Amino acid sequence: MPRKGFSNFDDYDDGFDDGDAYDYDYDDDDDEHEEAEHKEVEIAWRCGICTYDNDESMNACDICGAIRHPVAGGNQTINNNTASMKQKERQYLSEQNPVKKERDRSETSSQGRSNANVGSIKSGKSLPKPKADTSHETNSSSKNMEASESLTGTSMKQKERQYLSEQNPVKKERDRSETSSQGRSNANVGSIKSGKSLPKPKADTSHETNSSSKNMEASESLTGSMNKMSLTRETETSRDVKIRSARSKSNHKPEEWMLLDKESDTLTQLNLAIVGHVDSGKSTLSGRLLHLLGRISQKQMHKFEKEAKLQGKGSFAYAWALDESAEERERGITMTVAVAYFNTKRHHVVLLDSPGHKDFVPNMIAGATQADAAILVVDASIGAFEAGFDNLKGQTREHARVLRGFGVEQVIVAVNKMDIVGYSKDRFDLIRQHVGSFLQSCRFKESSLTWVPLSAMENQNLVSAPSESRLSSWYQGPCLLDAVDSVNSPGRDVSKPLLMPICDVVRSNSHGQVSACGKLEAGAVRSGSKVIVMPSGEQGTVRSLERDSQGCTIARAGDNVAIALQGIDANQVMAGGVLCHPDYPVSVATHLELMVLVLEGATPILLGSQLEFHVHHAKEAATVVKLVAMLDPKTGEPTKKSPRCLTAKQSAMLEVSLHYPVCVETFSESRALGRVFLRSSGRTVAMGKVTRIIQDS
Repeated sequence: MPRKGFSNFDDYDDGFDDGDAYDYDYDDDDDEHEEAEHKEVEIAWRCGICTYDNDESMNACDICGAIRHPVAGGNQTINNNTASMKQKERQYLSEQNPVKKERDRSETSSQGRSNANVGSIKSGKSLPKPKADTSHETNSSSKNMEASESLTGTSMKQKERQYLSEQNPVKKERDRSETSSQGRSNANVGSIKSGKSLPKPKADTSHETNSSSKNMEASESLTGSMNKMSLTRETETSRDVKIRSARSKSNHKPEEWMLLDKESDTLTQLNLAIVGHVDSGKSTLSGRLLHLLGRISQKQMHKFEKEAKLQGKGSFAYAWALDESAEERERGITMTVAVAYFNTKRHHVVLLDSPGHKDFVPNMIAGATQADAAILVVDASIGAFEAGFDNLKGQTREHARVLRGFGVEQVIVAVNKMDIVGYSKDRFDLIRQHVGSFLQSCRFKESSLTWVPLSAMENQNLVSAPSESRLSSWYQGPCLLDAVDSVNSPGRDVSKPLLMPICDVVRSNSHGQVSACGKLEAGAVRSGSKVIVMPSGEQGTVRSLERDSQGCTIARAGDNVAIALQGIDANQVMAGGVLCHPDYPVSVATHLELMVLVLEGATPILLGSQLEFHVHHAKEAATVVKLVAMLDPKTGEPTKKSPRCLTAKQSAMLEVSLHYPVCVETFSESRALGRVFLRSSGRTVAMGKVTRIIQDS
């Protein structure tokens, strides 16, 4: 940025003509020689204006009429006469321009002072003073004249800018700030230039000059710092992100209301995800199960059947109980995660009906992050099972990997549509063999898998033992409802600080309220609790709670709740964020070290590969910045450092850089916020966990 203190000299040329320019760096020896020649030859004197040689007896030039200057005055008379002529001309012209009038007036006064200084410089030569004193006086006058010119130029610019700003109100504020900045700069320049003329020792003069220069540099440095602060603040506000590290949770002491559940309901909550390939009958199975358990009335079911028949989709009647949007019903597929509730003997089940189409796998991941257990639905019909289990186009394998990657250990494999294959035991055994071996390769234990053959459309083996003899003749296992009831509910971290990844946000424009929906992964919350929303860092207060679409006063780890917040900007609450304790905010980072397993059929991962990074409900673009080492799949020990690429079925350590910060924790600190997935071109290529958060300098 140019320093404005020196820019005014460019506009000061109109006060002088070419003949008024002086060379102050003349040689004293040459001047003494010229004076000697004038003393010897006094026949004529040369006019300072037209350079005509006049007779010695004439006091004025015979050509231009300029008065002959005295010996001691030098060119002072000439300069005063020229300045007088220019002043009259400028006065006449300024009557046509009120802005220039003020500027010329300041120039006239400045020029008078400047000519006086010039006269003193010229006359100083003939005074009987030592040579050193004359040089000191010349330098002092020269510096004073330059400082005067700077102040005059500043005043001229200020008045002209003031007149123009009256015509432009937008420019008025800008000029005002420039004037103040220019005044400070000119003051510093003036102090620098006038510092040498003070009658002080040389050391003191240089010290003062250096001090003035430092002050001016400090002023410019402060201005630059303020500009950088402004730019930094604007960047942070646009993203509303506060990158920070998590505080240690070891000092957290839970309150009594967080630990004890004194409610009369003894049912434990179980979050159950229903996953599987598209058109395997997931929504129909869910709708039929809810209808049999009384969660859907007969009147509502009759309405769904009538609407489905009108559109020529009579078999989708039960699916429409969960697929409520017009687009889902028209296309005949589930696009978002639908939530429903029912009870068993031991559990209060939160049913998460996830989409099966490959285009909506990110939504399926959102449902899997909240699951404690899952039902993997497999289509038993000829050709449908093979298509869904295909490694390239099927989603059965990918859904199973996602479940295991998010820590789901208990899976119920529901082999649906057994009525189409005549309840064939051979078909069931074939499916169990193929799917079972694959699930074991994904590190599911055989003891945690339950196999249930059923038919959702024929209501066989859903809530009671099968009535079909072709099925009951060879299957004596539990029905689907009993299999769900036998699932063990996982432990809840109610003693840890509050932690809830936000999966959905509900805003009320009329009331200006915002509600964050999700599953409490740790801690507990109640009405009036103070919370902080990350990554924005905004703090607010819990206004009310809803669990299972009903109001409640306390929610604990494992509950799916909707928390209404107050005292917080609604724009700062978004899906992918985390609601946590104000004293224990989660980490927000952009550089992570991951331990991953490259999945079967995935494209090779290279240095610089562009991937989609999934963690809880957050999705962010990522770049592989370092391939640290390849690992032994069994021991986890490094086998090769800095590999060139990672191929299918290989385990490795790598570093990724995210384009924008996300809320994340190491896997050892929080499993819910430490499990990650890497996707590319619509396919999941790797899954793993966060081993280290790298803080970039």
